[in-house]
Amino acid sequence: MKNTNNAIEIDNVSMAFIMQTEKTEHLKEYFIKRIKGQIAHQKFEALKDVSLDIQKGDVFGLVGLNGSGKSTLLKMVSGILAPTSGKITTHGSVAPLIELGAGFDMELTARENIFLNGSVLGIPRGTVKEKFDEVVDFSELHDFLDVPMKNYSSGMVARIGFAMATIIKPDILIVDEILGVGDFKFQEKCEQRINYLMSGGTTVLMVSHSIEQIERLCNKAAWLNKGRLVATGAVDEICEMYKSQA
Repeated sequence: MKNTNNAIEIDNVSMAFIMQTEKTEHLKEYFIKRIKGQIAHQKFEALKDVSLDIQKGDVFGLVGLNGSGKSTLLKMVSGILAPTSGKITTHGSVAPLIELGAGFDMELTARENIFLNGSVLGIPRGTVKEKFDEVVDFSELHDFLDVPMKNYSSGMVARIGFAMATIIKPDILIVDEILGVGDFKFQEKCEQRINYLMSGGTTVLMVSHSIEQIERLCNKAAWLNKGRLVATGAVDEICEMYKSQA
C-alpha cells in the first residue's frame, strides 16, 4: 500500500523516443524514402524503469549529467509527456515551470498575458486581478507591462512566468532550470519564494544546473544516469555521491 503522505508516485516509468537515423537532403527525398520504407529509425530510451515516491512538503532535486533524463521526468510528472510504460500519480494541484514562454502569447503584452496565463493555469480571473500588483512587483517589469512579450528577453519572460506559477500556493511546483535565468538578485527572490512555498507545505520537484543550489534548497534528491535511477535519499548524501562519480 502506498504512503498516503506521498505527493508524487512514479512507478516503474520508462520513456522511449523513436529517432530518425537516416539523413535526407530534401523534403521530397524524405517522403519518397518514407513511402518505400527506407527511413532508418533508432529507439532511444530517455528513462528506464524509474520508481520514486516524493512526499508532501519535500523539496526534491534531480541531479545528473545532461541527457540523463531529468527534464524528461519533469515533463512527465507535469503531464506534458505520457510515459511509454509505467504510471505517474500526483496528489493535488500541479504548477509546472518548465518551458519559458509556455502558456504565453508572445504577440500580446505582459498585462494581457498575465490574465491569459492565469486562465491556462486554472487560476480564477478574480484571483488574478487581486494578485496582479503582486505579480508585477515580483517581476519588476512595471515599465514594460504594455510591451509585446516578443520583445522581452528570456530573463524577463522568466520573471513573469515564475511570478504567475507561484501566484497561489500550488500543492506541487515543478521547476526546470528556471532559477538559473536572470540576474543574481532575481535568483535570490526565486529562492525566497520557494522557501515561502515550502513553509506552506508545497512540494517542489526541481532540476538545476547548479549542484550548490540543489544542496541549498532541497532536503532530498535522486541521481539519474543515462535514464536510470542510481540512488535516492538525503540531499547531502546524494550530491556527495554524484560529485564523487561525475
